[in-house]
Amino acid sequence: MERAMASRGGHGPGGDWDTVVSPPHPRLRPGVIAYRGLRLALNGPRSRLEAPIGAATLLLGFEGPVRISRAGAPTTSLVSVYSGPTTTPAVGDHGGRIAGIEVLLAPWAAFTLIGTPQHELTNRAVDPDALPHALARGRPGTSRRASVGELAAALATLPGWTERFDLLDDVLTRWFRTGPPSSARVVRAWSVLQRSGGAIPVPRLAGEVGWSVRQLENRFREQIGLAPKVAARVLRMQRARRLLASGRSAVETAAICGFYDQAHLSGEFRALTGCTPREFAAARGAIVAVPAGLPGPDRISGEATSLVLPPNRIALFSKTGRII
Repeated sequence: MERAMASRGGHGPGGDWDTVVSPPHPRLRPGVIAYRGLRLALNGPRSRLEAPIGAATLLLGFEGPVRISRAGAPTTSLVSVYSGPTTTPAVGDHGGRIAGIEVLLAPWAAFTLIGTPQHELTNRAVDPDALPHALARGRPGTSRRASVGELAAALATLPGWTERFDLLDDVLTRWFRTGPPSSARVVRAWSVLQRSGGAIPVPRLAGEVGWSVRQLENRFREQIGLAPKVAARVLRMQRARRLLASGRSAVETAAICGFYDQAHLSGEFRALTGCTPREFAAARGAIVAVPAGLPGPDRISGEATSLVLPPNRIALFSKTGRII
């Protein structure tokens, strides 16, 4: 089967870069959402604010560490990173040279891949080799322990992105065969919650899958990492950012997404994204100040997930979430 890939690249005053996005093999969907290969060789550092999304991320780094900061948590610097479910924004920055592959995962698929209750990883960015992921248990019939670092190194030596993505398909297939299975009811509940944009009430969601609210909460805590009500908040805000980025007004967005009013939207936006809707829109508009030709910020196509923070501006990242 020929692999579909969307490639972009460029060279300019800011440096060289290329990004390649590809869907995983159909056998891995919908748990594995997308692969995003990237190579940046920029002339200076780059910082990016990442808002919470309804997904987990595994970065398999080839070159250069990423420094990750989050209010209330210690700053960490890693080459390969697992980022679990989040409810607060984070800032990632690097010196300008970085390469690797981002694997975007549904939270329940991350539970199988990592093999750790996801609530233990909420709002954390960790070295994946510090976790008991399925790959570390080795291939069936062998005693050898592989590591994410070894996988990243193997990916880096391959001649092109097609070969890298093909290897990822094979490795992740083994992961899912050896990791703890996710509950079919959790998968269904997550799908229903996503389709509703976080709007379905939790008791109704529990009824959809034949569980009590308490059962749903316990399973979500283990396999999603967030309580159903909190997960709904994240998905609702993700939808709100998408609508605002498409040109909808704050008043219209609040009504569509089920917020009480514009003030309610603004408060939730600040809590989950780190700034008000107006500040977010202004900061995204300021991306034009970034050297021309560099790749866009968003992790998911068609979403407003991230902000590139221009190097000539100060990003004050605190519990107030203001970006100045």
